[in-house]
Amino acid sequence: MHLFYNKNSKLRNFWWIVVFFLILGSFTLPAILIAKHYGWEVTMWMQALLVVAATYVCQLLRRKPLIEVTGVLNSVWIKHFGIGLGIGAALMLIPAGCLYLGGWISWQATSFDMNLIIQAAGLYLCVAVAEEFLFRGFLFQRLGNGFGYVPAQLIISAYFLLTHMNNPGMTGNTRVIASVNIFLASILLGYAFIKTKSLAMPLAIHFMANFVQGTVLGFGVSGNEQTGLLKPIFNEAPQWLTGGSFGLEASVPGLICVMLALVLMGIWRGDSIKAWRPEII
Repeated sequence: MHLFYNKNSKLRNFWWIVVFFLILGSFTLPAILIAKHYGWEVTMWMQALLVVAATYVCQLLRRKPLIEVTGVLNSVWIKHFGIGLGIGAALMLIPAGCLYLGGWISWQATSFDMNLIIQAAGLYLCVAVAEEFLFRGFLFQRLGNGFGYVPAQLIISAYFLLTHMNNPGMTGNTRVIASVNIFLASILLGYAFIKTKSLAMPLAIHFMANFVQGTVLGFGVSGNEQTGLLKPIFNEAPQWLTGGSFGLEASVPGLICVMLALVLMGIWRGDSIKAWRPEII
């Protein structure tokens, strides 16, 4: 067995993963150095651009179109994006509604600010693009094709969790609940790709969950404090129940909602449910 090439004389998926990180690093390091020199910040839209650019270059080297990663941009893609928006909103509105009905949380309305909504939407869209292209894009797909999607899910979800471990508020019970939630949320997003062979649904779920949690409901998003249209009032409820300043991602109702979404995603037949076994390592 050849170390670098498969039986079809193509570079093995493992080495494409190495190539991706080398290209991403070659783009990211100069961007960081330039930003440091001029006192700039490497913003989220810049991070999204870097990940998309690295993906595009890898696809050029493979002589494959970018739509192999993103999915074909057609009416089905739009339908999946719309479904993802609904799922992302439900992941936050359902646990928030349960906490409200139980009397554990109430809300105060804040002043309506259209600029806040537009800026937050842009930020969360960039976050979704950067993280989904990184965690459900080229890397995930090469791992899935090379080793199978079960190992790919576990590896990428562990990587996804690792990138969130130093977020503000990751301590005590919050750390435990949030870690499980974030890991399972990554599995859910990966499952959405597996079922559709498209980034449309993972992108939409990720974007809308963050937007509703932060901009609409006023919770923190993965521990990052946000200003929303509503301000949550925690009525002396325990933090494990509400998530506190970390957000609904660190709440038991939020965790249960993600678990239910995983079950429903598993039941859904999807539009493309193949590729559970590796093709060519």
